[in-house]
Formats: sequence, C-alpha cells, structure tokens
Amino acid sequence: MPKRKNKNNIERAELVDLSSWEPKTEIGRMVKNKEITTLEQIFEMGKPIKEVEIIDVLFPGLSTKVLEIASVQRMTKNNRKQKYRVTAVVGDMNGHVGVGTAKDVEVKPAISSAIKDAKKNMVPVKLGCGSWECSCGTSHSLPLKVEGICGSSNVILKPAPRGVGIVANNVVKAVLELAGIKDIWSFSRGRTRDIYNTTLATYDAVNKINKIKNVAALKG
Repeated sequence: MPKRKNKNNIERAELVDLSSWEPKTEIGRMVKNKEITTLEQIFEMGKPIKEVEIIDVLFPGLSTKVLEIASVQRMTKNNRKQKYRVTAVVGDMNGHVGVGTAKDVEVKPAISSAIKDAKKNMVPVKLGCGSWECSCGTSHSLPLKVEGICGSSNVILKPAPRGVGIVANNVVKAVLELAGIKDIWSFSRGRTRDIYNTTLATYDAVNKINKIKNVAALKG
C-alpha cells in the first residue's frame, strides 16, 4: 500500500507487521505485553526509547515529513567524503512529536534512518489554552510561553486564541502541525534559514514544557 500524502507533503506511514518482533529492552517487552499503552507512561519511568518498534506499536500509521536533504562533506587523509544529511519529523497530530537526523551516502537510506531516529526521540506535547484572549479551555495551543535554542537559532512560541492558526515559517509550522498545535504565535531569531537548527530549536521549545511540573497550577 503506497504512502498517502496531503497538500503539505506530510506522509502517512504504512502499518508495520510486528508479529515477529522480539523486544530487546524492558520497555519493549512491557509494550508488547500491553503493560504500557501510552508514551506518557514511558516518560514517567524516565527511560529512553531504544527500539523503533515501540513507537510503531503505540502509534500505528504516524505522519512523517522530511524537512531537509543537505549534502555534507568532510576531509580525510585520502580524499573528500560526501554524505547526505536528512532532517525528518514524525507526529500523530495529537500531542506527540519527534525530530530526527541521519547521514548516509545515499538519500533513501538516510531518510529511513532519520525517520527511525525521530521515532526514538518522540516526546509528549502538553497542549492547552494559555492565551489571555481565549478562555475556551480546549487543547488547541500551548499552556504557556516557551523558548527553544539550538546553535544560532532561537524560537519563541506564545499561546494564541482559537482561529489564529499557526503563525510561523514553514519549518516551525511543520513541527507544530505534526505535534497537534492548531493556534500559536511564533518568533524566530538568529540564523533562521538554517533548517537543521530551527527544527531542533522548535523541538526544544515544545519539549521544555515536559520539564515543568504542575503546568495547570502555573496557568491558573
């Protein structure tokens, strides 16, 4: 079955047959035995995701998008080595998103590795309604203002009222859309044309909310 693609070039991944999957980690065994059914449970345990199949079980048919395919080079004693660096984003458009990168001498293996890396880096996104202009109480935006930094890129996300949409450049918008955010104000500073750093800065911003305890109390 071919991958489905919408107008924003977001692909819907194919369903993976996991009947022959033999987990190698404790988290993998718990997921296969249905002792763990959500990504939030894994985060509460404080353990990393080391098997891609864990995400395939918890989120069948994830949406994926390749943001950049860049040619990178490095010098060795013999000659110049060239590879392709791919930056990819995965998400369920309902409060979970991941960003990954990978390098390879060919484009297709680099894309596949980047998507796998993004799945291992998936994090929950705490959605809410933190805009002073909107008190609907639904999960259409973020509960508070956050800021993400990576290299020379700086991304600031502010909650917006319903109906505004995602006010951001194409890179930031792609990450937020796959995370399930529908309304947001964004401000980008620094070298914003660097897709790699801007993507990781946006990911850092939405992930910072997970490090804040009692988000509901702070909003109140």
